[in-house]
Amino acid sequence: MKRRDMLKLAALGAALLTTTALLSTGNAFAQDKKWKIGFSQVTTIEPWRAQFNKDIIAEAAKHPEVELIITDGEDKTEKQVADVENLIRQEVDALLVSPKESAGLTGVVQQAIDAKIPVFVLDRNVDTKDYTQFVGGDNKLIGRAAGEYAVELLGGKGKAAGNVVEIWGGMGTQPAHDRHDGFHEFTDKEPGIKYLLDQQSGDWKQDQAYNLMANALKTNEKIDLVYGHNDPMAYGAYLAAKDVGREKDIKFIGIDGLPNEGVQMVNKGELTATFTYVTPGAEGLRQAIKFLNGEKVEKTITLPTEKITKENAAKVLKDNGL
Repeated sequence: MKRRDMLKLAALGAALLTTTALLSTGNAFAQDKKWKIGFSQVTTIEPWRAQFNKDIIAEAAKHPEVELIITDGEDKTEKQVADVENLIRQEVDALLVSPKESAGLTGVVQQAIDAKIPVFVLDRNVDTKDYTQFVGGDNKLIGRAAGEYAVELLGGKGKAAGNVVEIWGGMGTQPAHDRHDGFHEFTDKEPGIKYLLDQQSGDWKQDQAYNLMANALKTNEKIDLVYGHNDPMAYGAYLAAKDVGREKDIKFIGIDGLPNEGVQMVNKGELTATFTYVTPGAEGLRQAIKFLNGEKVEKTITLPTEKITKENAAKVLKDNGL
């Protein structure tokens, strides 16, 4: 084994002390790699996060000059901070990070910037503007689209009425607040709409949303619409309603729109609608490579959204080969 390979394997061993999952594009330590790019993922257990990783790995496969290292924060801020610190010690050429919590990752992002490592923040922002670029969807815009559609489902502008259950994502994440704020920009104008839960978080998890909805069903005879901040939580609420035979009385709206998840749920009639929240994995990596090659990048890249209902779900599935 060559000395260079031995040194790289030693670095990998050190990283694994605090990183339980380290993925690569395959030949991570090939000697012809030009750029070592680290990606700190918050978790891999959520379907959207799994797709996120698939997208960035697929993009990396198109760039033989890139060595991609992915770490799994296991849904814990402390673990993700340690992961980023490890990537800094490995002297990556660029750092991509998708924070679990904005405040919790701000300090270590600053450490990377201080170490002269360009930082690309994906999906969830941090509490500073001192980074190279943010890439993600516009959660407030998506929330507005969901709110506008909720008003339509509940009777239309000026006439909408009904009882709404909103299931939040993580309370410490900016996307959850933006999805809430955007939604309420439309629904709060309708005096006939009543809210049954007060900032109840499902932490983006299907099982936690199921429990919240089960309790809401016990204490409320009439629920007209559920707004989940992501598709797994909207589906968890649907399952809770189905278990007591009330799912046909309720409209379920989610966000993410993964073809093999939320779109399938809409196509089956389990969710009424979902709004796509494209993962920033592929675009984030493209932007990092662009920057490393000396090109200018914008401070913010906003990814588009699309409303998916029963009317277009089948076409979306077909377009994705499903």
